[in-house]
Parts: sequence; C-alpha cells; structure tokens
Amino acid sequence: MTNAYSFEGILVVSLLVICTCSYMRRVPRLKQWFLSERKGLLGVFYKASVIGTRLHVAVALACSLMAFYVMIFK
Repeated sequence: MTNAYSFEGILVVSLLVICTCSYMRRVPRLKQWFLSERKGLLGVFYKASVIGTRLHVAVALACSLMAFYVMIFK
C-alpha cells in the first residue's frame, strides 16, 4: 500500500489524476460539465487533462514505470 503522504504516493496520485482527466477530456458530456472551467479548483483538473493529452507518451511511460516500481519493489 502506498502512503499518500510520501513522495511515491504523491507521484501515484498525480499520475492517476492526469490519466483520469485526460480520459474525461475525450468524453464530450464530461468535458462540457467538468473541464469547462479553466481557473480555480476545477482549473487544476483542466490543466491535468491538457498535460495528459499533450504528453501522452511520457505519461504512459511514467505510469508503466510507476506500476512496475509499486508491484516489484513495494
């Protein structure tokens, strides 16, 4: 189990947020409802979806490496 207050936990949570928001950006109804605001708290989710969309290769590689690290070394 990854502790949420460790550096590894922060990396896991941030990768999950980026992957989830970039997936939600592909669904039109969710994009219109959840990712329409670009400022404030919901703006963080919008920015995460932009990161996930533009850097999809790097995010996929980071997710794969983190999954390997958590399964093997934890």
